[in-house]
Formats: sequence, C-alpha cells, structure tokens
Amino acid sequence: MAESTPFGNLIREMTLAAAMIFILIIGLWAHTGTMPPLVVVESSSMIHDPDGEVGSIDAGDLILVKDTSFENIVTFAEATSILDSSYGYEMHGMGGDVIIYQKNGDSGTPIIHRAILRVEASQTTTPDRSATSEDNNSAHCPNGGTWDSNTIDDDGIMGTCILTWNVPGTNVSNQEKITIHFDGVNAGYYDCKRMAHANVEPFLVVWDWQPKHAGILTLGDNNQCSVDQGGLVVNGSSGVHSESGVAGPVREEWLIGVAGGEIPWLGSVKLLASGGDSPGASFVPPSSFMYLALVIGLVLFSPWILERGLKNILQKSPESEQIKIEMLRFNHSSEEE
Repeated sequence: MAESTPFGNLIREMTLAAAMIFILIIGLWAHTGTMPPLVVVESSSMIHDPDGEVGSIDAGDLILVKDTSFENIVTFAEATSILDSSYGYEMHGMGGDVIIYQKNGDSGTPIIHRAILRVEASQTTTPDRSATSEDNNSAHCPNGGTWDSNTIDDDGIMGTCILTWNVPGTNVSNQEKITIHFDGVNAGYYDCKRMAHANVEPFLVVWDWQPKHAGILTLGDNNQCSVDQGGLVVNGSSGVHSESGVAGPVREEWLIGVAGGEIPWLGSVKLLASGGDSPGASFVPPSSFMYLALVIGLVLFSPWILERGLKNILQKSPESEQIKIEMLRFNHSSEEE
C-alpha cells in the first residue's frame, strides 16, 4: 500500500471540503427551490435595532430565498386585518412577508423589503388592440383606465385597461384611486418611527394613488414609510430606482423569492471582502462582528476542544483503567523474568 504524502493529504482534504459544500448547496436548493438559495443583506433598510437583532433582518445576515407563488405572498395589510384569513401572520419581526425582487425587472442588486399591500384590478375594459407596445396609455385605453400589459382582459387576451382597483386586507374596493390610512382603524397600524409634524402623520398613509399596474407595494422596515414606489404613492418617498426609473408595484415576473430563515452575521465576511459598488460592511451592526468572531473561534477551536474532551473521557473510562492495570501486570511480569 502506497504511503500518503502531504500533497496527497491536501488534495484529499480539499476534495472532501468541496464535496461537502456541494452537498450543502444542493440541500439548500432542494429546501428553498431557488438558486442561489441564499442572499446577503447589504443595507440597513430592514434593521429593527441599531445594535442588531436576531429575528429581524440586519446587514450582513444570510437569508434563505424560498420559491413561493406570487398569489401566496401575504402582505402587511392582510396580516394585520382581523377580517383576513392571514391575520396574525408575521415574518422577520412584523406582519406580512418579506420579498426579494428585481426593480422593474431590470438587472442590478435585488431589493429585499416587506410586502405592504397588493393592488388588484377590479373593473376593466378592453383596450384598443391596434395600439403598439410603444404607444402611450391613452392610445391603449381611449375610454379611460390604466393600461396593464400583464393582466388578462375579459376577452381572454393579455393586456387590459384597469378602471378601478381592489386592495385585499383594507376597505379599498372598486376605487379609481387608492387612499389608505394605516392608522389601526382603516387598516392595520404601521408605525413610521418618525415625529408627526405639519401634514406628516406618524403612521403610513397611501394618498390618492393611481397605480401604473397591478402588483405589490413594498417598503423597508427601517425606511420611515418611504416606500419603494416613490412620492406618487406616499408623500415624501424617494423610492428605489433602476435603469428604467422609480420602481413600480412588484410584478410576478420580477419576484426572485420570499425571505425564509435567517442566518445571522455570516454574510458579513462577504461584505468585508466586497468592493466596487457594494457598500461593504458599513451598515453591519458592530455587535455582528463580535458574534461573527465568536462563531469563527468556535468553529476553529471546537475540534480541539472535542478531541481533548473525548480523550479525557476515554482515559477515565473503566475499560481504560483496566487496560492500565493489565499493562502494569505485564510490565511487572516481564521484569521478573
């Protein structure tokens, strides 16, 4: 049998490590249904506590991305409505699901924010089918309404003119424009975590909004009610931007997945090593680095600790003591001979 060499041992250990990582990735893919199955949170837009908090989403956390159908996403409005079947549902410290999506379906860093409400078509009218994709809203909808290329019309063809809207989980039904006060009366209470002044309320207010199309309104938990869809939805909102402008309500095809389990701190390693346009580790709570160091230390030293502990246990076992006695007897008899 050939003797092992240091180089051979290194190759064997690297192959074993690669196989274990591959099995882990396949297992996560099987569990989540998405690839990649994990994303690293890069900003503080979802943070609940400046010092970090297990259970909410902090910069530097790893988040499992679950493959969930668009229809099964639970919004904050639904989760906080006592009349809704999803009442009481929470994920990552608040009501409703947290979703990962591409802004306007464009390329770039995905957004991971909470689903606040869903706008759905109520009354529709058939559009002018002679209009082209380059034509404006009036050309598609000469009789009024909002052109939505991704909603099926009553004639069974994709594309319709939406006249009125519904918002599940609220009192908005069959309305041309959407106004909702998340004040705990008209809808579940959403705290903006800001001081009320002038015409600015301490809770979320969607005011006189006519959506560009059906979809989901989103908001970072730490963004003080500045919704992703901008100032036309909530006064003072800066919105999130992509190559094609301010993000619209999230369509099904923009959805990457729903935020599942959280693995805290470990993504900070990736942020520390990142460069380019990444904000790096600037948004990571200071406590996360301390916990990360503890985890790394535990991983590095646990084999040594376990080895010493097991060795100590084995040395004190009855079998080990019996072996020592037998060895003493053998040595004693050998000396007499």
